[in-house]
Amino acid sequence: MNPDTLETISAGSSQGWQAQLELGFEYKHGKTVLAHRRHIGPLTVQRPFYPEGEVCHLYVLHPPGGVVAGDCLAITINAATNSAALVTTPAAGKFYRSDGKLARQTVALTVAAGASLEWLPQETIIYEGAQVAAEMRLELAAGAKFIGWEILALGRPAAQESFTSGEVGMNWQIFRAGDLFYRERLLIDAEAFAANWGLDGHSACGTLFAYPATTVQLAVVQTLIGDSVGRGVTLLDDLLICRALDTRADRLRDFFQEVWMCLRPDVVGRKACAPRIWAT
Repeated sequence: MNPDTLETISAGSSQGWQAQLELGFEYKHGKTVLAHRRHIGPLTVQRPFYPEGEVCHLYVLHPPGGVVAGDCLAITINAATNSAALVTTPAAGKFYRSDGKLARQTVALTVAAGASLEWLPQETIIYEGAQVAAEMRLELAAGAKFIGWEILALGRPAAQESFTSGEVGMNWQIFRAGDLFYRERLLIDAEAFAANWGLDGHSACGTLFAYPATTVQLAVVQTLIGDSVGRGVTLLDDLLICRALDTRADRLRDFFQEVWMCLRPDVVGRKACAPRIWAT
């Protein structure tokens, strides 16, 4: 997102919250710093943490606590050459029931040569009746490193709420050296939620991407999965894709954290150092 295109939008208008956040990471003086930060509306970040020295850990905050019909959130992150950043959230995101209007979220991530970016938000809870359109655009330069996931919790099983109405549209685009390498579209509605060709009633689903990966990392994740049901992994060229279904979002999140811990040393080149917010 070009900063020149940002517009000043009044929060809480009839069109909903229009929130934009731009982050830029650079390697300076022996560590990665948040060199650029700009926001409009209710999206911001906490101060950076450095639990592993030069790597910048950053938490994205959405103060309203949830997204409603008409809201539009846009996040842009650029990791410059040799920078290393891990971005997460302090809590689950929430998309509430809609009166028919869409709630939108777009995330654009750019990782330069020699840089590593980890996009690891906590799960997103999609309330019954929500109408959600989400897009992710990932641009990887030659020599970039990336691990990222998207975890969805549909309905609220603990409150006996399923997903009998509503719709979630997901659109992933991954570019390598400027060329579109991978594209995925996912549409979840009540039929897809219940059908055996869809989620088969599982209230949590997720996808993890890791780049670059080889058959070595593929075998590591396959061993971790073992005979577990609702787990799978594949290798597309040098992009590892791990998917999971579960009846509990916390269990699925724990599984992806295990996968991340196994992959990080080889993919990012650093031993696992979990953000402390995950333990609270």
